[in-house]
This record gives sequence, C-alpha cells and structure tokens, in this order.
Amino acid sequence: MQQPNSPELFRPGITFDELIAAYDQLQLRFGDPALHAVYGGGCRQSPAICFVFMNPTGRNRTSQPGWEGIHVPWIGTGRIWRIFASLGLLPEEVAARVIPLKPDDWTPELAEELYSCLSDRGIYVTNLGKCTLPDARPIPDRVYREYLPFLRRELELVQPKRIVAFGNQVSSLLLGRPVSVSRCRGLSFPLEVGGSVVPLWPVYYPVGNGSMNLPKAMEDLKKILTEAGFVAS
Repeated sequence: MQQPNSPELFRPGITFDELIAAYDQLQLRFGDPALHAVYGGGCRQSPAICFVFMNPTGRNRTSQPGWEGIHVPWIGTGRIWRIFASLGLLPEEVAARVIPLKPDDWTPELAEELYSCLSDRGIYVTNLGKCTLPDARPIPDRVYREYLPFLRRELELVQPKRIVAFGNQVSSLLLGRPVSVSRCRGLSFPLEVGGSVVPLWPVYYPVGNGSMNLPKAMEDLKKILTEAGFVAS
C-alpha cells in the first residue's frame, strides 16, 4: 500500500476502486484519522448534473466508525435534502422521510435508497476534498489542490453533462482561475473533462456560513436546471 504522502498515490488511468483507496490514504494525511473519508455518490454514468461541494465533516453519519454502508455526502444532515426537495430533485415521499432525521437515525439502507433515487434522476453528488474533519473549519487551497487530480479523474470516469460548483473556492480551483460567484451569477464556464468540454456553473454555497446566500443560490439553481432542460421528476 502506498504511504499517505507518496507522490505515486495518483497516476493517470486510476480506476474508481483505486480512487477510493487513494481517498482513504489521503484521509490519514489531511483528515481526522478517526473518521472515514466520504466519496461521491449517485449516477456514475453520464449524469445530467453533478454537484461539487467542499468537504465532509464529522456530522456526516457515514464518516463515523462502525458505519457499514456507503460513504457518501450529506448523510446525517437535513438542510441539503430540503434544498434538493425544493428543487424537485427528490421524490416527496423520500424527502419527507429523510429531512426530519437526526444523525443517529440514519441507516445504511436509507442512505442507499436516497442515493438510488438520485442516481435514477441522473444526479451525482461529490466534494472537492474527501478529507473528513470534525467540524467545518476552513481548508486551505494547498490541501484542496492535493485532491484536484483525483476529482478530475473522478469526473472523467463519471462524465457529467453539467457541473455545479458551490462557492468561490471550489469554483476557482476547478476552473484554475479566480472566480467570484457574485460577479458571474447565471454564467457557465467551459471545463475540460476527459477530452470533452462540460459547462460549469459557480453557485453560492447554500449551507453553513453560506446560509445567508441561500435565496440567491436557490434562484440560480432553478435557472440552471430550467435552462439546462433538466427534468427532475
């Protein structure tokens, strides 16, 4: 097994299983070693849209020791699923079940069901950084840059048709240029993904410290989904 700081951890052509193994090793380097890395989840075959967030925290139920299900974003929280439900990206029946749950109420079976629903709707959800930390402390660019080649390969494997990047930091790192969401609302930028050019929309981060921008994020997301012809039902 490669050491966590090995320069050979990433190589071109890495498979999904190898990506997961690499993320586990990077967790030891950049995350809390007592927590599990969290990967992407949902539709892995040309999803209609891919949402890229920042990084998971220990509030994610799947990051906790003893969890025996899939390790995917936002399990154990309700805010994102409330947003997804408002956008029509979740069946009402599933949304009504998951939104009120406390972190300890989540089960591997429910997490699997939720992400199967996302997959059926052509949605993929991931983070730029897979390093799980106990809290929502800021992560410097230098750490996220360690994850960039892995995320790029992840996107190559998934081949999304559209990408939404949440927040200035994630958008700037993915595009390789300074991005201010407030100055480019509603605009998409070309991102090369495995030889194809995919439109990427920077959007306000809608939770945590970005909650104040939730109305703007919702407005922009609705426009993106409408203009893209994305059908969520």
